[in-house]
Amino acid sequence: MKHGRIRVAVVDGQGGGIGKALIERFKQVRPDIAVIALGTNAVATANMIKGGANDGATGENAVAFNAAKMHILAGPIGILMPNGLLGELTPKMAEAIGASDAVKIVIPSRQCNIRLADGTNQSIKFYLEAAAQIFEEEIRALEGL
Repeated sequence: MKHGRIRVAVVDGQGGGIGKALIERFKQVRPDIAVIALGTNAVATANMIKGGANDGATGENAVAFNAAKMHILAGPIGILMPNGLLGELTPKMAEAIGASDAVKIVIPSRQCNIRLADGTNQSIKFYLEAAAQIFEEEIRALEGL
C-alpha cells in the first residue's frame, strides 16, 4: 500500500490537547503519513493542525463523513461514547467512529468516567507512547497489504 493511500484521522474535542499530542507523536514516528484532524469544535481542530495535521475538518458531519474512510482513527477514549468529551461528541459521531472498519487507537481518560481494567493508572505520556507504538505497527501492517 502506498503511503499516500493510508488514511489516518485523529478525533478530539474541547481544546484538542490529546489529539494534538497524538498527531505530534505519530508524525515523529512516521512523518510521511498524512493525518487529518477531525475536531468537534474549531479550537480543537486548529490545535491539532498546529500539532502537524495535514488537513482538518470540524463538526458532526465532518467526523461522521470521514470516519468511514479511515484505516486508523485515534483520540481520547471518549470518542467512542455518545455524548463523550463532556457532551461534545454527538451520538452520530460516536456511531460513525464505532461502525468504522478503522483500527481505533484510544487514550484512556478519567474525564469520560471510563475506567479500563488494565492495571495501574499511567501518565498521558505513557499512553501516548503506547499509542505511537500501535500506530507504527498498524502502518506496517497496512503497507504490507
